[in-house]
Amino acid sequence: MLVRLLYVSRAVDKDPKAIEAILDASRQHNVSNGITGVLCYGGGIFLQAIEGGRAAVNKLYNHIVADKRHQDVVLLHYQEISERRFGGWTMGQVNLAKLNTSIVLKYSERPELDPYAVSGAVSLALLEELMATASIIGRA
Repeated sequence: MLVRLLYVSRAVDKDPKAIEAILDASRQHNVSNGITGVLCYGGGIFLQAIEGGRAAVNKLYNHIVADKRHQDVVLLHYQEISERRFGGWTMGQVNLAKLNTSIVLKYSERPELDPYAVSGAVSLALLEELMATASIIGRA
């Protein structure tokens, strides 16, 4: 049974090296556990979609909730799926600092990433548009 989970959290350490360490750890862990997804980071906020088997995704989410590098973790969306949307990525990355703010503004009141202020469906639509506009990097 495949599932997709979308969550938001705030980074405790906003240093670029700390963020890169989280991304690297995700990529290494996810390959062996059948997890795919995309991570969006900007303004100290993570927005992440993860897909895979129900047990693996639930275990990863529980790990993220307990991870001291994340705070204010909120589950935005969870659903059973028939196929992956992010199957080509062990963990793709979106660098919002280099993104056209009009894409973010399309889905929110301000041109900053704030998934806490919108629905999970809106956040998922934003990620899908980022995929469609090739704004996601780091497929490996």
